[in-house]
Amino acid sequence: MRVFLTGGTGFIAGHVARQLRTRGDDVVALVRSPEKAGALRESGCELVEGDLAAVEAIKRGIESCDAVIHAGAVYKVGIPKSEHAAMYESNVTGTENVLDAAIDAGIGRIVYVSTCAVFGNTDGKLVEEGFQRESDFPSEYERTKTLAHEIAEDRIAKGAPIVIVQPGGVYGPDDHSEIGNMIEQVRTGKLPAKAFPDSGFMFGYVEDIAAGIVLGLDKGRIGEAYIISGTQSTLGELIDQVAAIAGRKPPRFTMPSAVLRAIAPLGPLIGPAIGFPRNLREMIRSSDGVTYWATDAKARNELGFAPRDLETGLRETVAAAG
Repeated sequence: MRVFLTGGTGFIAGHVARQLRTRGDDVVALVRSPEKAGALRESGCELVEGDLAAVEAIKRGIESCDAVIHAGAVYKVGIPKSEHAAMYESNVTGTENVLDAAIDAGIGRIVYVSTCAVFGNTDGKLVEEGFQRESDFPSEYERTKTLAHEIAEDRIAKGAPIVIVQPGGVYGPDDHSEIGNMIEQVRTGKLPAKAFPDSGFMFGYVEDIAAGIVLGLDKGRIGEAYIISGTQSTLGELIDQVAAIAGRKPPRFTMPSAVLRAIAPLGPLIGPAIGFPRNLREMIRSSDGVTYWATDAKARNELGFAPRDLETGLRETVAAAG
């Protein structure tokens, strides 16, 4: 199979590219900066230079392919308003560009990588595919990814051969997200305090999430969505597990949310200094008492999705960091 892939220089889709190449598929990867795509080049991927706004480059990359996986997106929570337009351009307009180019080219199988964040705060409930959010958008990331998800659903309703996959909270070696940074701080004994310990996620090891995306390509039913997640847990439990694995004591102090809200106006100055993003208000809205819990039972039953448990994945993450 010859697969056109977006987001291949990123954390998740980089693993997707490696898994596809390992099993012998050809991969055509859209990359903004070829000089940053060394790992893709070394694995034998064909590179097409361009970003998600480069419609002609996207069309050129797709035209010789059998399938498309659109995983490219900007994932940031806590961004200032000055970055909203760029996120919309990538996450929303970029999704339109890739899906429509694939449809116009007559591609028979398209996988769109969405997120469990489109469900919003599940308020302690474990939801499933099709759940309609009951909360406002706490972040521009959730808003733009929800709009992109709706674009995929619109194209499905018009007959496009799209399968949607929805990862939960992804972690693993070389993760530079907020979760990855927190794991590293705990591993090295540098996390001064817990923040938002009750914030709930479905934690999935990155190799398993990539495998779930490939399973969506191979076995997903056209027009269906599949949650590919992992272990239901909280940030507090994750911190405690990493500390135990690394032989560290977990932080004794929990940063009160009220304190974070009080210093939120100073976010551009204080946020980076304490390991948080600049827009503390957005981060707090997305974290304080929020759960993003969604079951992957459908993917397990229909696709054979079999993610490792959280302890196993964290042990492998800590071991990889040395």
